[in-house]
Amino acid sequence: MASSTGDQSQAVRNGLRAKVLTLHSMNPRVRRVEYAVRGPIVQRALELEQELRQGVKKPFTEVIRANIGDAQAMGQKPITFLRQVLALCVNPDLLTSPSFPDDAKKRAERILQACGGHSLGAYSVSSGIQVIREDVAQYIERRDGGIPADPNNVFLSTGASDAIVTVLKLLVAGEGHTRTGVLIPIPQYPLYSATLAELGAVQVDYYLDEERAWALDVSELHRALCQARGHCHPRALCVINPGNPTGQVQTRECIEAVIRFAFEERLFLLADEVYQDNVYAAGSQFHSFKKVLMEMGPPYARQQELASFHSTSKGYMGECGFRGGYVEVVNMDAAVQQQMLKLMSVRLCPPVPGQALLDLVVSPPAPTDPSFAQFQAERQAVLAELAAKAKLTEQVFNKAPGISCNPVQGAMYSFPRVQLPPRAVERAQELGLAPDMFFCLRLLEETGICVVPGSGFGQREGTYHFRMTILPPLEKLRLLLEKLSRFHAKFTLEYS
Repeated sequence: MASSTGDQSQAVRNGLRAKVLTLHSMNPRVRRVEYAVRGPIVQRALELEQELRQGVKKPFTEVIRANIGDAQAMGQKPITFLRQVLALCVNPDLLTSPSFPDDAKKRAERILQACGGHSLGAYSVSSGIQVIREDVAQYIERRDGGIPADPNNVFLSTGASDAIVTVLKLLVAGEGHTRTGVLIPIPQYPLYSATLAELGAVQVDYYLDEERAWALDVSELHRALCQARGHCHPRALCVINPGNPTGQVQTRECIEAVIRFAFEERLFLLADEVYQDNVYAAGSQFHSFKKVLMEMGPPYARQQELASFHSTSKGYMGECGFRGGYVEVVNMDAAVQQQMLKLMSVRLCPPVPGQALLDLVVSPPAPTDPSFAQFQAERQAVLAELAAKAKLTEQVFNKAPGISCNPVQGAMYSFPRVQLPPRAVERAQELGLAPDMFFCLRLLEETGICVVPGSGFGQREGTYHFRMTILPPLEKLRLLLEKLSRFHAKFTLEYS
């Protein structure tokens, strides 16, 4: 505070008016927000890219940003059908062009008919275009084997993230010991810790079991809940399935146990299912929380509150920039659902091009459509390559001394554990850095590989990890993995 006061006094002496908004007068909750995926290490990566462009000599020729699940930034090609329909929607003059298949034109016309002024540039209603919400409901029904989905319980959103934040806003209340607590997995996706910090809620950590391929154990949920009840009011439980950053896929038995736990402990369930298309490991299968909940029957199916989220950013699509997503709410109080719509109305509506893209994802070409064969081939090629990359990542890391990596059953990331010598830990402490941050910064400076330290996601004390996307092209990924493994060996030798 003294520094801030001194700065203000100096400003007054210079004849300048003191600023209303300073680091010390701003919202303290915002200061507490951290988002490792785009944190300091990524800022340094951007600086290194700029230095390379300016001709500064480095021990590498490019920065490989393996820090974020941005498929197309890593070279994945867009799915042709999705982009054809979007092009037609953005520029309807192309509807007369012979370059586009008839089914793409019909889909574009249907979407445009549902838009205000028949234009993607018009606002939609705040919950999203009605026909797209209906298509989402039909998708959920098909996915879940015929279990009904009501489009009135579907809200379109700016990616899944915006919907997650909206639901958390509804849940957070109270002060002191009555503040809302939200159980989140550790390791977690930093959206959750950042949002809870911003909202002033209490983050309640439950640890995934690294020794059992990052399994979720209900006994650990009990431990976390009992411990939290001494200082907050736990009201919600978040599960990420398939996992980010850990890549595990929950079994049906595990999901049933989680639902029973949430019901017995009166917790609202948040199911982050944005990687539901990304399942690779033999024997692994995606089960939606909605499907399992409904098949469990009463009292769970009729009473357990659930919000489940999906996105166009992941899967085989990788359309991150369009910011398309949805949330389906189940057993939510009707009056609260109206408040949720009100909250979404403040933001007017999700991006309409993102809504259009979501519609294509949830209702892709049918087998009788002209675009079906190409669509299926492109989709399967993307998923098959991701499966190969997942296996390669696990194999290369587990051959490297001092690195261990659980099977990447799903999603787009590996979360390897690295052994760091005591001298490296001491050096990091001298520099005021987390040991895995020190390791990742050195890795970036010497190899150009940008990964995110495990401390940004949470990890058990005394263990060190990093999160790395598996998205680079297969041969580039192989070189990256080998280069990273060699760096770890060199780093270990240096500090031994």
